[in-house]
Parts: sequence; structure tokens; C-alpha cells
Amino acid sequence: MRLLLVEDDPMIGQAICEGLDQDGFVVDWVRDGEHARLALANPGACYAAVLLDLGLPRLSGLDLLAEWRRNGNAVPVLILTARDAVADRVKGLNSGADDYLVKPFDLEELAARIHALARRSAGRAAALIEYGGLRMNPATHEVWWRERPVELSAREFALLHALLEKPGAVLSRAQLEERLYGWDREVASNAVDVHLHNLRKKLGGEVIANVRGVGFRVVKA
Repeated sequence: MRLLLVEDDPMIGQAICEGLDQDGFVVDWVRDGEHARLALANPGACYAAVLLDLGLPRLSGLDLLAEWRRNGNAVPVLILTARDAVADRVKGLNSGADDYLVKPFDLEELAARIHALARRSAGRAAALIEYGGLRMNPATHEVWWRERPVELSAREFALLHALLEKPGAVLSRAQLEERLYGWDREVASNAVDVHLHNLRKKLGGEVIANVRGVGFRVVKA
């Protein structure tokens, strides 16, 4: 799951990136409002959620959030801030935020809130994703194929998760790369193919179909 972190404090930003990376998230980190605006304006942006500080240089978090909502951008936004007054929380939520977390916070709680945002964004209430013989728990990184637990690498899990966000939808190789790798990661030309090959070996060749000239999708097998 790829996230955009907007945080100007270097120590907090680094800690969040490292903690979420260990939890399997891909995090792009910007340090001011203007760079956040550019990141989300990128046509290729495919963020599952934005983690947004309020006290930002160049453009405040609330102004940025209001602009996104005026422009019809529905990306889930989780505000991360030291402002703990009820009035500040109400203002943030009324400006279009989906959730609000006060610093300091526990990284485990942050991860749980991100997963909850992703579920709501996908229209799911249950923690588990089930499709045919596949079952996945994004929060615990567990996968079952026909009731049998399957061990996946972090990248294999992320790729399968991307395909299961909207089961049956076709994702291109470029879209899968966007979900698997952040700005600072070099991507080998055959990286997605390698992960797909490994997934098919572990789950069976019929689970992920290649739609010729378009991309890949999961099949209800």
C-alpha cells in the first residue's frame, strides 16, 4: 500500500517512514505543502492515503486539504498533528479529513488507522478480503489459498493486495509498479514479472490472469 507523508519535522518523518516500511507500506515523504500539492497533482499518483501534518511551510495542511476537496480529490486523509484541542479536531474533520491522530502516537495505532481508511475507501467493512479461494488479512500480512496459509514476501503480498483492492479489475504493469515502489526505489524492468511468477508458483497459475496488451487481474478460482 503506497502512502504520501506530508511532514516537515525530519525526526518524526524519518521515524514514521521507517516504522511503516517495516509494516510493509511504501511511503513517499514530502516536507512542505507545495511539494505535497505537486505530488498529488501527478497523474500517476495512486496513494491509498495521505498522512498530513497541519503546520507546514509554504502552504498549511488545512489549506491544502481544502484545496484537494474543492478539486474533487477523494484520497483518504489522516491528519497527524500536535494540535489536540477539540476545536482543532472538529476543524480538521470538517475540512475534509477522514481521521485525526494527535502526536505523539503509537506506530501500531497509525498502521491500524491506515488499514481502516483503506477498507472504507474500498467499500469494505470486514478486515479480511475474500475472493474465490483467496483470503487476505492486510493488517497481519496473512494470506490463505483454499484454507491453506501461504508465505509471501513483502513485495508479493503488496502486489496481490493491489490486485485484490478491486477484485477482477485489470491493472497495468506500470500501475502495479506505482503501488509497489516509492520515489527512492530503483525498479528493475522485470521486477513485476518476477513477483507475478512467484505468486503463481505459490497460489497456482490460474489465480492471476494476463490480459494481453492490458495488464493483470485476479481470477475467482
